[in-house]
Amino acid sequence: MIAETREASPAGTTRAGRAGRPDPRLVGSVFVGGALGAGARTGLSELFPTHAGSWPWVVFSVNVGGAILLAFFATRLQERLPPAVYKRPFLGTGLCGGLTTFSTLQLELVQMGRAGHYLLALAYVSASTAAGLAAVLVVTGLTRRARLAR
Repeated sequence: MIAETREASPAGTTRAGRAGRPDPRLVGSVFVGGALGAGARTGLSELFPTHAGSWPWVVFSVNVGGAILLAFFATRLQERLPPAVYKRPFLGTGLCGGLTTFSTLQLELVQMGRAGHYLLALAYVSASTAAGLAAVLVVTGLTRRARLAR
């Protein structure tokens, strides 16, 4: 027999669940957010296709934009708003996780390498990493500063 457990959610409410089984609403919020994010990324990639010898602007922009959104959502939801059970999984894990794509970045790097564009690949991975990190640092700082200004 599976034991019933009660765990406190970040919102202060309790939700009953079976030991080891995730809350279906939590899974659903990640699923819906992921579907929206992945759909947006796929749509942009189809509208603006990239070739191995050119800068992959869509994936670069989506990954940096996703870092910006994730920094904002994580800082705002953790530090500025009352705790909520489904907002962080929906926006952070789902939407931003589906929108950004490390696997496509890797695929593009492999394609660049196979086509002999090694400097482009090195520049792309370096710029993606630096821009993503800078975006997180700047947006987190701005979001925190907005909190202190109130």
